[in-house]
Amino acid sequence: MRYQSRMGRKSVTARKVQLATAAMLLVATTATACGDGKDDNAKAGAPKAPATIPELTKDPLTLSFIWFDWPPAQALEAFANAEYKKERPNATIKVNTVPNANWHDAMFTQFAAHKTDFDIAILDSQHIGEAVTNGNILDITDFVKENIDVEAYNPYLLAAYGQFPQAETGKRDENASLYGLPLLGDTWTMIYRKDLIGDKPPQTWDEMISVAEKCQADNPGVSGLAFHQANGSDAAAVTYNTVNGVYGGNLWDAKARKIDGVLNDAAGQEAMDVLVNKMKPLTAKGSGNWFIDEVNAAVAQGKACIAFNWIAASGGLLDPKQSTLGTTREQILDKLGFATLPSQKTNLVPLGGMGMHVSAYSSAANQAEALNFMEWFERADVQKKWAAAGGVPSRTDALESPEFLNAGPFNQVYTDSVPRMRDMWNVPEYARLVDIENTNVNAALNGAKKPKDALDDIAKEQQGVLDSGSRKGGDGL
Repeated sequence: MRYQSRMGRKSVTARKVQLATAAMLLVATTATACGDGKDDNAKAGAPKAPATIPELTKDPLTLSFIWFDWPPAQALEAFANAEYKKERPNATIKVNTVPNANWHDAMFTQFAAHKTDFDIAILDSQHIGEAVTNGNILDITDFVKENIDVEAYNPYLLAAYGQFPQAETGKRDENASLYGLPLLGDTWTMIYRKDLIGDKPPQTWDEMISVAEKCQADNPGVSGLAFHQANGSDAAAVTYNTVNGVYGGNLWDAKARKIDGVLNDAAGQEAMDVLVNKMKPLTAKGSGNWFIDEVNAAVAQGKACIAFNWIAASGGLLDPKQSTLGTTREQILDKLGFATLPSQKTNLVPLGGMGMHVSAYSSAANQAEALNFMEWFERADVQKKWAAAGGVPSRTDALESPEFLNAGPFNQVYTDSVPRMRDMWNVPEYARLVDIENTNVNAALNGAKKPKDALDDIAKEQQGVLDSGSRKGGDGL
């Protein structure tokens, strides 16, 4: 069945139910939260949120989030406390942050204890399956039907940040359950030195490599490329997966749950060869463990001809206090250009970003506040304000609005990239799969393994994880 579009926003009074009733509903459904991990119980693992927002407390309340430490986290806290307080003056928003490398474990250690000091977990799209099958977050399907205009979103974004099991890339299964709503969209942008390579960005990946090679040769002390290589978070894995995609490779056969023989086929091997033998030589010495901050620093210090980074992490590049490229924003933009990723055999780009998910172990009052916050945050007017404040929205009307497109030189890149996105494996085994890939890609980039051996090891080890796991569900690609 199709989700119903929201026909105007209901008043708080009209949508209230007694808090005790909602609490009883959550307690009753929590009994299913510790599902046995089998495929037929994947959807039954999460307790259900009520369709209508429970009565909100009038007492002072702190609504806590957990995220990793980067500029969007600080932007969210400042934005929410400035704007949400206009509707809920008794509520304070706190965004607790941890280092990126500790983000997954910081959330799931608390989930495992069935006690969290956060009410809203900001999950990567690939974290959803693990959280759902363990009963860690609320099933908000009924809440979404009642309160959210799903037709306002690109269907893949709504699926990527909330659905499990997930459909193939670019599609949403309208009968699948939803466990979250979009918070921040993201993808990679290509950052290039207009003063060194010209105003027109490279259009193909091969051309990009050739341009970077010439730029490096013509400008001693400046590397041709800067990109993520670290063995942590999803850094090296996303880099390889991006190259894999543009050279026509696949990460797996989702329906057959087959990785070995798919990831490391001819297209996959070509992508690994391009990454290690053509791109890596154009990077700076000592860059083998670079991630977001290191790439930004290389760009800001004028040490890279072409770089790749997440759009949501690129705002600081325009700050003259952090840059040697100019003393004003305008001077910096005379030298820096931002473009969508070049294509090759395909035009795929990585899907980044995160969704908001309500902790199953939060108090009833805070769960009610979390649902109210999510309904508020997804309104069209609020999404446009979030865009103007530096956020990357997911509603189509906000993505195409002047508030978003005029807020940063890379925002048009995101809007243009949405139809091109491909995600990773959205399965409960994600954390183990990404660790295997990070370790081996990083080893290949740093000369500890031959490219072919690294890719074959990834495929074999990841296949072993899928074959040994009893949990299934979620295609993700």
